[in-house]
Amino acid sequence: MTGSTAVSFTADDYRARMERAARTAAEAGLAGLLVAPGPDLVWLTGYTPPAVTERLTLLVLAAGQDPVLVVPALESPDAQKAAGAPALALRDWTDGKDPYAATAALLDASGRFGISDNAWALHLLALQQAMPGSSYASLTEALPMLRAVKDAAELELMTAAGAAADATFEEIRSVPFAGRRESEVAADLDRLLRRHGHEQVDFTIVASGPNGANPHHEAGDRVIERGDMVVLDFGGLKDGYGSDTSRTVHVGEPTDEERRVHDIVREAQEAGFRAVRPGAACQDVDRAARAVIADAGYGEYFIHRTGHGIGVTTHEPPYMIEGEERPLVPGMCFSVEPGIYLPGRFGVRIEDIVTVTEDGGRRLNTTPRELVIVE
Repeated sequence: MTGSTAVSFTADDYRARMERAARTAAEAGLAGLLVAPGPDLVWLTGYTPPAVTERLTLLVLAAGQDPVLVVPALESPDAQKAAGAPALALRDWTDGKDPYAATAALLDASGRFGISDNAWALHLLALQQAMPGSSYASLTEALPMLRAVKDAAELELMTAAGAAADATFEEIRSVPFAGRRESEVAADLDRLLRRHGHEQVDFTIVASGPNGANPHHEAGDRVIERGDMVVLDFGGLKDGYGSDTSRTVHVGEPTDEERRVHDIVREAQEAGFRAVRPGAACQDVDRAARAVIADAGYGEYFIHRTGHGIGVTTHEPPYMIEGEERPLVPGMCFSVEPGIYLPGRFGVRIEDIVTVTEDGGRRLNTTPRELVIVE
């Protein structure tokens, strides 16, 4: 079993994150940030409410003022236990009181605020009613890189999550495939990820034969047969940080065409990885991987972006896609996952999580990228 990592974040870590977020918001022309329960709140404060309900919980951040967490009174004891609680002020409210008026008192009534993507419409509309002159932008739109650059402790956790996913693959390649349903192999992946320390499993794609031509196929009742190519894509959260890896295996001996297609994807994945370096644009990674597949004559069958960011969620900015000119920065973590999908026949995808270093990139997944034969 892959053990739990000893890294833990302190109140000072969360204080620094909140200060940086408030400063970045001000630099972007925002009056502040409003952070609802979800990954942003966990990353900024270490607090996860005991339940997400219609009661308002909201972190208020603005440059030049102390962070305030507006929280229902009945949940205040839990909030006080959060690792980041010493770095903020708690403002609780009781049932029967107006939490939106209390929140509005902390804000510039005519300001423009960044607000969590997953904030409830109920809460946003009530804030707009309390402050008719205010306006809002989603955090992904306003501050897409808020969590993108990981510090040393976060990279340690990301590395451990990748190692746990790798250990899962090393075990899954020895289980029986032929004669079993996709859903049974997916259950094995879930069990192994948890055994190797994942507290949350976000996806276990097992796409056999023609199902492999669907990049986001949900594992179903199809019985895997000898001669099938099988795309495995799985990941989740370990100690709060994400894993995501894909490998394509073959049940029994592959055909020459299947080997050739797999080799093309492997070369494309390597080209995408080699394009990773500080200052390169995100789209350069996509272009490098896509060029290999296009030059081999399969360009129309590579139907998704080359990669996505990963951190406290398994999909987040930045995205490795044409048109994204944002430069890569040391500490960014993202997938490099080209694929070829032949409708009605089979698919191939190979994916590693990569982090940008001072002079290039480092893979967080190190299992073989060659075609693996399973039984």
